[in-house]
Amino acid sequence: MTKINRRSLLKSTASVGGMALAGSVLGTPLIAQSRSLKVGSYGGYFEDSFKSFVYPAFTEATGITVESVTQPNSTDWLVTMQQATRAGNVPADISLYSRDSLIKASRIGGLLAPLDASQMKATENLDGYFRFEDSSGLIGVGAMSWFTSMVVNTDYVDTPPESWADFWNSEQYEASLGISKLYNSHFLDIVAATFFDGQETFATNDGIVALVEKARELKPNTALWWSAESQMEQSIKNGDVIGGMYYHDVSQLMAAEGFPILSHFPKEGNPQDYGSWCLSAISDKAAEAQEFINFSSDPATQALMSRQIGTAPLVDRSKTDLTEEEFAAVSGTPSIQPAYEAYLDNETFIKETWDTMLGTS
Repeated sequence: MTKINRRSLLKSTASVGGMALAGSVLGTPLIAQSRSLKVGSYGGYFEDSFKSFVYPAFTEATGITVESVTQPNSTDWLVTMQQATRAGNVPADISLYSRDSLIKASRIGGLLAPLDASQMKATENLDGYFRFEDSSGLIGVGAMSWFTSMVVNTDYVDTPPESWADFWNSEQYEASLGISKLYNSHFLDIVAATFFDGQETFATNDGIVALVEKARELKPNTALWWSAESQMEQSIKNGDVIGGMYYHDVSQLMAAEGFPILSHFPKEGNPQDYGSWCLSAISDKAAEAQEFINFSSDPATQALMSRQIGTAPLVDRSKTDLTEEEFAAVSGTPSIQPAYEAYLDNETFIKETWDTMLGTS
């Protein structure tokens, strides 16, 4: 899950006061008990920030100690958890799953335990989209999110486009855009939200073909089909591209360092990805896990993660103490919800149709 690993690029500016805030909002610590929880999260800066700020605040509020477990990207982690579950020895009680991996885990069955929403009142702060249920019950609760966004080079574009559709204007953007080369990078979701009926367009092969053909129309305006984010970063810095799609958080960091890039939310919005906390089916720490998820869902903790890790909160800004500037650094509105199930159910057709489009004139 390369997007979440990009947190290593983000700079932390928070202070101990952030933890104090979380503790004050979430209540006074409970009497110390010999309770513990193994929590899986992506490594590097991301995990270090959780260990420095989130886990200590949780322990202070609940008395539950946390053992941090480094997990790989969600797809690899799903395989690891399958093997570990069969062996009866799961490395983490709760861990992070991307929505597509969560859907896969639900379809496989037997990997995740249902959660008791009545024990996690703070999850009511989250939109229902971030509470994933299947036939067994609630099996995933959103932890944090991140965006792929419209970006422009401010040395060449004075006013950012009001709509993604403006990028199809060859008079202004001929041979000047940077678009992700990957079929599942959410550019097709952008096309669907801009010109079609959103996720519904992915329901048929004809709809998918229509999306790809609309994307084909942008080829004369696309100077760079990037597969590595460093390619887009360098092209923006060099002025080789004047607009396109890139990661909101990294763009904000580049702008703060003086590079001519603006991350913008047009009227259709930007694609939003997110990770969910999920409980292993063979964990005996359901009570502790639900306390942690409840803590994570509290607006104070969501704000803490935004400041310390650079993730977008899953609660309305009005419920947090984030300033407009702090919120804009990590999030925005509206959002485009990717067609995750379509990418899973019809992966081969989507990929082949997309790759054929890229390889032909």
